[in-house]
Amino acid sequence: MKNNDEMLTELLDREAIRELPVRYCDCVWRNDMAGIVKLFAEDGSFTVKGHKRTVTQKGRAELKKMYEGALSNVNPRPYIHNHVVDLTGPKSGVGRCYVELRSFSRNMDWIGSGYYEDEYVKTSDGWKFGSRTFTSVGPALDGNADRN
Repeated sequence: MKNNDEMLTELLDREAIRELPVRYCDCVWRNDMAGIVKLFAEDGSFTVKGHKRTVTQKGRAELKKMYEGALSNVNPRPYIHNHVVDLTGPKSGVGRCYVELRSFSRNMDWIGSGYYEDEYVKTSDGWKFGSRTFTSVGPALDGNADRN
């Protein structure tokens, strides 16, 4: 059985991890690319899996470049749901959350949905995304739907 200090540490770790996707969405809404990138570990990665392709960016410089290009055209507005977190060690965890995406540029039209599978790492700066993988389950994000 865990003692009170261990339970408190676990609760604080879970809360810090749960904030990552929330802060991620907030940064997307505010178009804060530097803020998004700071949520990742130095060598963190982001992978997008679509129906036809998979693309991975690694490291903060690549991530910043990717986000600047990807978010500028559509101005996505993400809505995160059902965040599940499992601690796998004192400095590691995994999780999933589900997302629906709307486009500010397109009068808040639905542009897709999917889910994130995350690996979390505890760094000297707190909890970060070690890796984040987005899997699209909506055709609009994979080039299969009319985007006009």
